[in-house]
Amino acid sequence: MQKINCLIVDDEPIARDILATYCAHFPYLNVVGAVTNALEIKPVLFEQKVDILFLDINMPVMDGVTFLKTLKNPPQVIFTTAYREYALDAFELSACDYLLKPFSLERFVVAVDKAMERLQVAGSPAAETTVPKKDDFIFIKTDGRIYKILFSDLLYAEANGNYTKIILANSTLLPAMTFSNFEEMLPGTTFVRIHRSFIVNKSKINHIEGNRIFLNTIELPIGTNYRDNLLKELGLTF
Repeated sequence: MQKINCLIVDDEPIARDILATYCAHFPYLNVVGAVTNALEIKPVLFEQKVDILFLDINMPVMDGVTFLKTLKNPPQVIFTTAYREYALDAFELSACDYLLKPFSLERFVVAVDKAMERLQVAGSPAAETTVPKKDDFIFIKTDGRIYKILFSDLLYAEANGNYTKIILANSTLLPAMTFSNFEEMLPGTTFVRIHRSFIVNKSKINHIEGNRIFLNTIELPIGTNYRDNLLKELGLTF
């Protein structure tokens, strides 16, 4: 089995030793370094390939969550921390797993397996030679919860100041997110801007009449500056 390079980052010597000991149980896990703070990570990343990063969160100088946001192409990250309240941040950053100290060897193995599954998918021949499959959903945080939104359920979105009103088939969400930021999360192949305040799911359009667009019983305006692009996106050139 190919070696999986691991980097341990924790300001506590005991925590570093535990992770190193756990890794030593598995010949395919190769610990390339163990550093004490976030600022020591990048030199290691520049010098060698790191597949899995065991990253503590509560550290001096810079916390692990803030550091991860600075990486454009991070390795697979497994957060390790004694603080449960950081789980939401870890989830939003697409970390492989979140190990709450003290964690067992069994729990460690579960986290590593998740990371290795992601590495296998990323390194498979199919992934290298074909167009990557796009997710058909996004996650949105609002009202203290995280909601999974399937694109197939999203009818349209409406600008609402510093918020975005998201209209789903059976519910409505109002996250504290600008309209432009939300638009960037949507695939252009499925959604189209029809007005400075509206984005619609093209598959939900029932018909267009004048400068109005209808999603069954829902009627929305088409902005003058958006009409030509809308028709182009729908394959209408007349």
